[in-house]
Amino acid sequence: MNRASTGDSDVEPRWLTEEEQRVWRSYLHATTLFEDHLDRQLQRDAGMPHIYYGLLVQLSQAPRRRRRMTELAIDAKITRSRLSHAIARLEKNGWVRREDCPSDRRGQNAVLTDEGFEVLKRAAPGHVEAVRHAIFDRLTPEQVRQLGEIMQVMAEGLQPHDTCADLPWLR
Repeated sequence: MNRASTGDSDVEPRWLTEEEQRVWRSYLHATTLFEDHLDRQLQRDAGMPHIYYGLLVQLSQAPRRRRRMTELAIDAKITRSRLSHAIARLEKNGWVRREDCPSDRRGQNAVLTDEGFEVLKRAAPGHVEAVRHAIFDRLTPEQVRQLGEIMQVMAEGLQPHDTCADLPWLR
């Protein structure tokens, strides 16, 4: 840990260079536009926001199409409260149901219903086309490889390794 991260105010911050500032702003702009693009596409084509689609995908890939609510919150990087609200909306649509967890009386599983699985199957082609159009059709194969490497380095550097970290999705 460097001194600047410990709160010492006498250490000069490592300000971004002009090039780093340009890249940072481009990154923020592109990721904001991308999330908006995916949200609009999924709202238009499937009547759900991107976060709900992600939850349905997680459930579809889980054994017996069920996951513990806590695991869903951690993987989606959302608070348990926000997850509970999202699952309630998905339940109202008939796409998900909750079940008590047999191994933990306090825990609950979210289960993807057959109807939810069908909704996901209908939404997936439009979603993948939106992703392809926004990213992969615009990049060369070399840029795709580089982007993958960059994102992996960033994710590895940001992934908390401390199970006691104060993260919203762990509360």
